[in-house]
Amino acid sequence: MGVYEAGGNGSNGTTTATTCNCCDMSLRCWCRWKWGNHQQQQQPQQNHHNLLHQRFVSLVFSSGFMFFLGCLVLYGSIGMFYGWLVFAKPYSRCTNVGVGLNSLGCQEDNEGSWSIGVFYGDSPFSLKPIEAMNEWRDEGVAWPVANPVVTCASLSDANFPSNFVADPFLYVQGDTLFLFYETKNSITMQGDIAVAKSTDKGVTWQQLGIALDEDWHLSYPYVFNYLGQIYMMPESSQKGELRLYRALNFPLQWTLEKVLIKKPLVDSFIINHAGIYWLFGSDHSGFATRRNGQLEIWYSSSPLGPWKPHKKNPIYNVDKSVGARNGGRPFVYDGNLYRVGQDCGETYGRRVRIFKVEVLTKDDYKEVEVPLGFEEPNKGRNAWNGARYHHLDVQHLSSGKWIAVMDGDRVPSGDPVHRFILGSASLAAVTVVAVVLGVLLGAVKCIIPLSWCAYYSGKRNNVLLGRERSNLFSSKVRRFCSRLNRVPLSVRGKIKPNTWAGKVVLAVTIVVGVALTCTGVKYFYGGNDAEEAYPLNGHYSQFTLLTMTYDARLWNLKMYVKHYSRCPSVKEIIVVWNKGRPPRSSDLDSAVPVWIRVEDQNSLNNRFKRDPMLKTRAVLELDDDIMMTCDDIERGFNVWRQHPDRIVGFYPRLISGSPLKYRGEKYARHHKGYNMILTGAAFMDHTVAFERYWSEEAKAGRELVDRYFNCEDVLLNYLYANASSSQTVEYVRPAWAIDTSKFSGVAISRNTNVHYKIRSNCLLKFSEIYGSIAGRKWEFDGRKDGWDL
Repeated sequence: MGVYEAGGNGSNGTTTATTCNCCDMSLRCWCRWKWGNHQQQQQPQQNHHNLLHQRFVSLVFSSGFMFFLGCLVLYGSIGMFYGWLVFAKPYSRCTNVGVGLNSLGCQEDNEGSWSIGVFYGDSPFSLKPIEAMNEWRDEGVAWPVANPVVTCASLSDANFPSNFVADPFLYVQGDTLFLFYETKNSITMQGDIAVAKSTDKGVTWQQLGIALDEDWHLSYPYVFNYLGQIYMMPESSQKGELRLYRALNFPLQWTLEKVLIKKPLVDSFIINHAGIYWLFGSDHSGFATRRNGQLEIWYSSSPLGPWKPHKKNPIYNVDKSVGARNGGRPFVYDGNLYRVGQDCGETYGRRVRIFKVEVLTKDDYKEVEVPLGFEEPNKGRNAWNGARYHHLDVQHLSSGKWIAVMDGDRVPSGDPVHRFILGSASLAAVTVVAVVLGVLLGAVKCIIPLSWCAYYSGKRNNVLLGRERSNLFSSKVRRFCSRLNRVPLSVRGKIKPNTWAGKVVLAVTIVVGVALTCTGVKYFYGGNDAEEAYPLNGHYSQFTLLTMTYDARLWNLKMYVKHYSRCPSVKEIIVVWNKGRPPRSSDLDSAVPVWIRVEDQNSLNNRFKRDPMLKTRAVLELDDDIMMTCDDIERGFNVWRQHPDRIVGFYPRLISGSPLKYRGEKYARHHKGYNMILTGAAFMDHTVAFERYWSEEAKAGRELVDRYFNCEDVLLNYLYANASSSQTVEYVRPAWAIDTSKFSGVAISRNTNVHYKIRSNCLLKFSEIYGSIAGRKWEFDGRKDGWDL
């Protein structure tokens, strides 16, 4: 790594040059270096700077340092390529599908990415998400409307930048619902109280604005009515007190009515039970309290106070997973009072828990947990509430039905910090791997240069030197450095790179370095591993995935179902089984319901058969041997929602020439246009597509499909073109797509030339029946296929 000079007789100030390798950690070299360095402290300052410069140059231009730097450059290049290959999008989200790129809202937040969903049921214990109710809204292009119904984008698009929305409370006025909730302001980074309104039972929400904004954090906006007045009691723990506000002009103007308790209470509510008002809350200021595991109760004859503490306070001071902290509004069902609590055991706000209050008096309190009956999502982080849900407000409507609002998040608390720590640890491990490679190859001869261990640049005297020599810690450091710098020689003595064993160790070390680099890039650049749906006009929706297969391709189907069932907008999967013994639905690892429709005849026409099981307007016809990312699927779904009258898919074709010939995607790109989309990977409106396919007009085409056992997708394209003079197909370029049948030998069209020849014959026949589509051509759109961005 370099040399240094040290020496001197100490009497006349002259020095004697002595060379000592920086990694010779013997005590003799150490003492000689220290004494020489002490003498150099007596020399002019210019000589001292020259010595430092020489050491720096010797370190930087040493073979070990250059090798180490080269390794980091190499691994860094691999990491950049991995990030570009896996995480870079060949497109950008247009402003129609979410918050614009220049918006301040919906930024990654360490507290989470909370959003709000709506649920319905015949009781508080039979709640189903809004998508299960099959609510349709044509103006929102939502068939059906799906959760979440309020997000940070909802508020940010209304010019109130928000990072997340949480803690929802409903206030019912006749047929109008008001939703109060916490929004984290993207500019001030503190919680405010926002309000939205719905006149269609929570299906759509109009954002009214910010109802309450103080100089401190606000959340948990508990709203209630007392003697004809509307009150709000938000959490104000940063202020150190529990405040009660009264509406001046509901729902946007409020004034402070009273400070109820001078305590930093969190998540508090007031309820009238047996003629007495009870206040439940958690005080986090006490020294002995366990965070998120504490609960206290007060009582009064009026919600305005004064409040007296319960005899058994604190009611709970236990583990944070038992649900002591409140998680929403209490409710009464069948004459029983129920409290909503938070389970914060795995992460903050992991889930809500329901407790039946059996005893509530001034002297005693008793509750027992009961099941909520809520089915947790199976899609993991791809579900809007897949990681946690910590707040529930249930309301009984005048119709007799129950409605609930719940918040949810797809990532645990502190996820950005967690990813940063793991990413930093991975990159630190890469540094260690680079040093190990240098040691194995002989480029690194010492681990720690001597000057790093004991160099002291300040003035020294005999007393200080004496203390250093007798200092136990300094002695231990010298011994540690000495042992550490013997490691390279010991390792090279045991592992020789020119042997087979040495080559294996070297290869494994390189692979470990690459794996650690990619892991670090994933944590830093890969996001939270969540595949998110794309909203349109503030709405989310769902579609049905439909595929056709047979017994020889069962392994394809299992992989297919496991992957696609976890895409956010997939509602259910229908498998059209054409031949052989069908599997059971339980044989498939699916996060959504799977229906297997067994056909009597092995026909490609079965793909477009009308099916009363279909509950969504959108159907994705997707061959079981095509694997794409959920993000590509979601992006294609969003494009279809913008053009529901078209076939929107991922494989374009350009039909042209005389006579007509069927060619692949490369031909379409070379001629910069397309006029057909293969339905082996395409979205369509089944109420339109399937009706056309099974119409009397299409009978001759269906007979040709059965004769050739091919061309069903070509026929559907002709039927769409024959029904409209405008554009009937839309192309979306996927980031990547893999044909898994190529690995199994069960591809339906193994001989490409024969397959294309049959399809060319179909083109001629269909053109005679329905007219040619060769005169149509639409150019590729860079916003959808990743070009011209």
